[in-house]
Parts: sequence; structure tokens; C-alpha cells
Amino acid sequence: MTRNTLPAFVMSTITCASVPAFAALDAAHCAALKDSAIADTRIERAEWSDGNIAADDMAAFTGGSVRAQKAGAHCLVEGEHGARTGADGKHYGTRFQLRLPSDWNHRFLFQGGGGVDGFIAPAVGNAPWQQTSATPALIRGYAVVSMDGGHPTPTPDFGADQQARLDFAYQSIGKITTVAKALIQAAYQRAPAHNYFMGCSNGGREALIAAQRYPLEYDGVIAGNPGFRLSRAAIAEVWDTRQLMNIAPKNGKGEKILANALTQQDLDTVSAAVLAQCDAKDGLKDGIINAWENCDYDPAGLDLPQEKIAALKAIFEGAKNSHGDPIYSGWYYDSGINQPNWRAWKLGTAQDGKPNANNIILGSGSLTQYFMTPYNPGFDLEHFDFDRDPAKTYQTGALNDAISTDLSTYRAGGGKLLVITGVSDPVFSAKDQRDWFAQLQQDTAGTDSFARLYMVPGMTHCGGGNAYSDFDPLTALEQWHDHNTAPEQLTATHANGKQMPLCAWPKIATYTGGDESKAASYQCR
Repeated sequence: MTRNTLPAFVMSTITCASVPAFAALDAAHCAALKDSAIADTRIERAEWSDGNIAADDMAAFTGGSVRAQKAGAHCLVEGEHGARTGADGKHYGTRFQLRLPSDWNHRFLFQGGGGVDGFIAPAVGNAPWQQTSATPALIRGYAVVSMDGGHPTPTPDFGADQQARLDFAYQSIGKITTVAKALIQAAYQRAPAHNYFMGCSNGGREALIAAQRYPLEYDGVIAGNPGFRLSRAAIAEVWDTRQLMNIAPKNGKGEKILANALTQQDLDTVSAAVLAQCDAKDGLKDGIINAWENCDYDPAGLDLPQEKIAALKAIFEGAKNSHGDPIYSGWYYDSGINQPNWRAWKLGTAQDGKPNANNIILGSGSLTQYFMTPYNPGFDLEHFDFDRDPAKTYQTGALNDAISTDLSTYRAGGGKLLVITGVSDPVFSAKDQRDWFAQLQQDTAGTDSFARLYMVPGMTHCGGGNAYSDFDPLTALEQWHDHNTAPEQLTATHANGKQMPLCAWPKIATYTGGDESKAASYQCR
């Protein structure tokens, strides 16, 4: 079986007798897809769209567009696969949205989700980084699918059901891949010539899952800021919160205010100190630390209270048990620590006793209801024991974490992989990502023939920060897959209009002279 053909068992389960062969997809043929018979799948909607697409309400977690978009005319198909009643008595199934353009380019893109899924983002195929200007996949002519990860709400209580855990971890990806390809076959009377997967955050984890668990299904994968070691990152969120709550001041009611554990002035002080020590190491003092691996910053000399310095060190050294053994990776010091997205994850802004940091809103429930076994929503994370309790995450981690470094089948089939992450990501350690990629190079021969890692200095989670974060990895992937042009660099643009190359690791953008705002003034060395 190749990536461009449907397996026999799929073809035997789809019936679209009412959809004859045709030259181009139109409204009538779109409506006929409602009668498609795909095993364990209910098509709820098959309607022609004029191309108007609403904003992505969950853009903060998907990297999608916060604004309405306009695509070409296309067929909008929505449905559900595997509807059932779970062990907890709730309804489950994997809902999906598939958009099929009338002017199809013979390519298919699976759009990753975000957070803990539980919602269907508009299937547009935006490059999942904030501030990107890259043309979305649908507008390029791709067929694009999105899904909810196998549960109906963006909350982690699905962890009470065994199958829902499996679906969120990886199985919904395989299921909806099969359904989407079957519908594409029915709509266009041919299979996609190229199959890609792109996502950021949990969607980036899903992208890596696609390459690791479904290596015959995808020709190209773009994994942005992937939560690939999600079970351990959830523990790190508790660790970070504990360090910060230990130093959080109290309000007039005696409530500890997490948001004020580190003030904006504190974070600005740290950012300035890191820049002062490390900015010029790449040959140019410009507010960007390209030589991030050589930034040996130590906060000990900061003009801050010692308790704050101790908290910073504990966070950046990474979660540990009482013996000093690491539970999760440490972090790079980078200039993005003073950016809004860093605060949003670690500290939040709430000025009462109910913190709104993402580490708590997303992390706490996810750890107790999904990552820990047994399911125990009443577990008090204030009493999480870093010696004893991490073992409770191993079962789910084995299902969920995209940590495999054997991509031999994916490589042999011609698959290409782009991994892109922000050095200042506050929730998934860039150091952990670097270390994983280095291990991939050791464990899969010929990694350079199919995989690239790009680290974006100053960028926080899925965009944001003082960074060159406007780039177009999908075009780079297309060129690599179609023309064997390996992307040794991505041209990236800053919000101020300046350009700089993002170099494939371990090379960095090094200033060689000329106009500092032009990518041509830098070389990857």
C-alpha cells in the first residue's frame, strides 16, 4: 500500500453510488456526499459554501485565524465517526469538518487541534503561528480536515473513559485520516497525490503522532511547538506553579496572587539581563539571541529579591524529585520571558484568589483527569508528590507522548518532517525539543534526508514574542517533497518588517554585513 491509495478494506466500506464521475466538484456533487456510506460514520452535513469562513474561536490554542477569512467556493462536509456511549454514560465520537475546494490541487492536509481538543476548528489549514501571513492550505487548493480528538468539550473529563483516552492520544488521527481520504476519493474520483499534516501545540504533537504511528499515511508533517512529551510537561506546570505560589504576595483578603509573583518589571529585568549577556554572541546586537545554545546566563546576579531569583532558577532548571533527578527538561533563558504569552502560561493576570494562568486552567485538570491513572478529578495538586506521583502518568504517557525516534518507515517512504519551536516557549521546553531531535538523528539513519528542526529565538508558544515569527513552512515542505529542495532555511519576517533566515539546527543566522533588515545579510553557520 502506498500513501496515495486507499486500502481495500476502506474501499469496501464506502458507497457513493449517487456521486458519478465529474470534471469538477460543484454544489450538486457536494450535496450527494451526504449519502456516502462509510463504516461507523454519519455524514451530518454536505453543503456548498461560497468561501466565507468564520474566525477560529479557539485560535489561542490552534494558531488559527482570529479573523474571518475568504476562500474559494468549496464543499463543506461535517460528520461523526464512532458514535457511542462511554463508560461514564456520556456521548463520544470523533466529529470532523472537511472542506473540499472546487479547484482542487490534489493535495490533502490534516489540520491539528489544540489544548485538549474537544472542539472543531474551521478546516482552513492556516500556518499555526500567530502573526503569520502564509496563505492557508484551503486557499491554495488543498482539501482540509479538522476534528475534535474524540470528545465533545474542551475539558479533560473525558479521561474517565478508556476509549476516549485512546482517541485523544492517537486513534482519532488514524480514524479521521481514513474517513477524510474516503470522502476525497468519493468527491474527486481519485485519491490525493500528497498528504500532509500541520499543527501547533497539541496539534504539533498530533503532527508528530502522524509521522510516528501512521508513517504510511503522510508524505509531509509540520510540527509546531509540539507538546510531544505532554505527560511530563503537565507535571512541569505543577512544578512551576508551586515555585511561583511560594513567592506570590497576598491581597487584602489574604489570597495569594499568582500573577504578582513576578511583576512585569521583574520580567523586563530578566529579559534585559539575558540580552545583555547573550545578544551579541551571534555577531549582531539586535534584540535577538540567535546563539541561544551558547547563552550561559545565570540569574544569580540579578537585582531582584533572592526568593525571586531562587524561583526563577528552580523553574529554568526544570522539575525534579527530592533526589535532584530530572522529571522534565530544563529551559533556555531567552528574551521572550517578558512577553504577554509567557505570562499567560506561567502567571496569568488575575488579581484574586482564582489564578487564570494557562498552566492552571489547562494543566491542572489535564493532569488529574487525563494524565494520571486512575482517573481522580478530586486529586489535590497542592499535595502532588514529585517523588511518588509522576509514576501515575506513565500509562497515559505511553499512549500520548510522541517521543519515538524511530522514523525509519516514514523516511523510507519519502516522508518529510519540519519541526519548528520557539526558544521562549513557556509550556513546552525548547531544550527538550532540541534533545529529542538530536536523539532522532542518532536513532534513525539518514535523518538529514527527511527532517529539519528550526528554533525561533524570542518566540513564545505558537507565535508571539519579540521574534521573526512570520514564515511559511508549508511552501518549504511542498518544495522539498515535490522538487527535493531541502529547506536549509526559512525566510522569516518580524512585526517591524525586518527579515532574517531561520536556519536548520544546528546552524544559526549569522550577520555577515549589509542591511540588517534583509535576510541576504545573514548566513546559516
